[in-house]
Amino acid sequence: MNRTPLFPAAAGVRPEAPPGTGIRPAPRSAAGPVPVPVPAAVRFRAACPDCRGRFELAAAALRLAIGATRRTTFYTFTCPECGVSVRKPAGERIIELLTGGGVRTLRLHTAL
Repeated sequence: MNRTPLFPAAAGVRPEAPPGTGIRPAPRSAAGPVPVPVPAAVRFRAACPDCRGRFELAAAALRLAIGATRRTTFYTFTCPECGVSVRKPAGERIIELLTGGGVRTLRLHTAL
């Protein structure tokens, strides 16, 4: 039976990159967030209000804009079926899912 832990970091072992890849492990610090790798295969289910199409989109196909109010916090994508630009409101849960899935985020600032 293989006794290799599924989660090497949990067992106190730091995973090593294959030699010759040029990948170096990030330095560990006691403070600050630990970057979490996002798989390239993350997909989000979406629907188009115009053509009523339902489909899955990669994180790169979505954009998230976070503003000062609910009205200025939204995500956008282009419908792959009809080509229309779609804008939908983004609540806290949607923001959490999209940012966790690697969607590019734009923070909107208000003029002072």
